Amino acid sequence: MGFTGSLAGGRALYDLCAARPEPIPFYGELGSVNPMFLLPAALAARGDSIASGWAQSLTMGAGQFCTNPGIAFVVGGSDADAFSAAAKDKLSEIDAQTMLTDGIASAYRQGRDRIRSTSGVREVLNTSCDGRNATPYLFSATGKDWLANEALGEEVFGPLGMIIVAADVHEMTAIAKSLKGQLTCTLHMDDADTEFAQSLLPILERKAGRILANGFPTGVEVCDSMVHGGPYPASTNFGATSVGTMSIRRFLRPIAYQNIPPELLPLDLRD
Repeated sequence: MGFTGSLAGGRALYDLCAARPEPIPFYGELGSVNPMFLLPAALAARGDSIASGWAQSLTMGAGQFCTNPGIAFVVGGSDADAFSAAAKDKLSEIDAQTMLTDGIASAYRQGRDRIRSTSGVREVLNTSCDGRNATPYLFSATGKDWLANEALGEEVFGPLGMIIVAADVHEMTAIAKSLKGQLTCTLHMDDADTEFAQSLLPILERKAGRILANGFPTGVEVCDSMVHGGPYPASTNFGATSVGTMSIRRFLRPIAYQNIPPELLPLDLRD
């Protein structure tokens, strides 16, 4: 069984499959916030262009992509403030979009309200939406608040972004270590960020199935090398992918044929 959807819905199906007298193999994508790490030199040099790209990626398809980059981690300071202002400006230019179902739209507003009411969260961009419409929202919190409240890392399915402001690179490293499993993690970096990026990469390799540099994860190419999966709760099987040529392995079971006469073998295994 293959599934893409919410953590709660996917986990319910996973548990039902596992509880059967003969369990059904289950592959699910259950949730990911696809965090971006904006390293200091890149943030200083091109924070405005990163904010513009983020706004487009965050709101693509009303934010209804499983690779939607919902969280941006930055180190506090004037560059972080300028990035937040630029992201607000870019997102405020994007009109309301129609979500796929009434239920998805309702869940989006519930997620918005959950984030909005969380202690330590500051509202950067407030908009208004109802019915099946979705408008962008932008919130901010400190790295300390993030580390103290794992609920901030739960996915809100839709065009809602959060900027988490770390006190320094050491706190950003602690944040990376705190992440749950993700489909993607992104590094925005320049040459001067290489040493810090080298220290982050081994951490992110344990957190995500796909790691990007200087891009946005909403584009998922169907190719041999694509990995669209990750550690739980991004997916229930971190060794598989649901996009790309290797995705067929989710629905195959390996069999070893030992000392089997050739005439009994499947046709494609015969000489």
